[in-house]
Amino acid sequence: MRPFILGLLLASIPISCAAQLHVLMSAVDAKTGNPIRDLQASEIVITDGKATRTVTELTKPKETVDVMLLLDSGLAGSLVQSLAYDLIDQIAEPEAMAVVSFDDTAQLIQDFTSSRRILKDSISKLRYGNQPKVLDALAAAIGDGFDHATYRRVLLLLTAGYEGNNFATEHQVVELARKRGVSIFPIYMSGERRGMFESLARQTGGATFNLIHMAKDASQKPAPRIFEAARNPYRATLDGTANLSERMKLEAKRPVKIFLSALPVE
Repeated sequence: MRPFILGLLLASIPISCAAQLHVLMSAVDAKTGNPIRDLQASEIVITDGKATRTVTELTKPKETVDVMLLLDSGLAGSLVQSLAYDLIDQIAEPEAMAVVSFDDTAQLIQDFTSSRRILKDSISKLRYGNQPKVLDALAAAIGDGFDHATYRRVLLLLTAGYEGNNFATEHQVVELARKRGVSIFPIYMSGERRGMFESLARQTGGATFNLIHMAKDASQKPAPRIFEAARNPYRATLDGTANLSERMKLEAKRPVKIFLSALPVE
């Protein structure tokens, strides 16, 4: 096991603009976490400051994923460990998963592999304790954990939902995730940090999953829903060349509240 290092986190990270702006978007039902499969370009409203951006093209390619499972090993982390096994069961070759545990520090406990047995063995002996530092763990895992990823970079943040004092800021984590092309998918029980989880997901093309809300829909277990969202993003082309800022707002013109997110891609 080795600790991740926060090294490159504190530097300012520029994001380049392309001739056309392409983004990966996730869309899930805000209450159930069920993926939205039939979103249309005309339904999407994107505002960034005073500017309104139009989606000129929307496709839905199926993506193969490389997944970093960032697993809470803090004081209450054992509450979500059982879901970690279900998430591991969703991996299918050529996809791969790595496991990082975190409390007040982050540690790689299993590098990328397609072996479900190896992944499950890696988390079976975890010990829980200390106060979790989610933002520090995210920065470390994103900055140092996807160097050899081949497919869409997905980070599943599986946490009880509590947070300690961090060196990293939310802004720094978002910048780093955008630069590295990593989509953050927070999966949590406590809504104490709901706003932070939603912001991290919205700005990186991820989605949030409240396990308590998802439990009310017994038609499908959480893990398949989460992986369906991760593997099936929308790819959108926006008018204009300016990149999306952290002030962006995304909405879908539907009666049901939909959680939308966007990750700028080259």
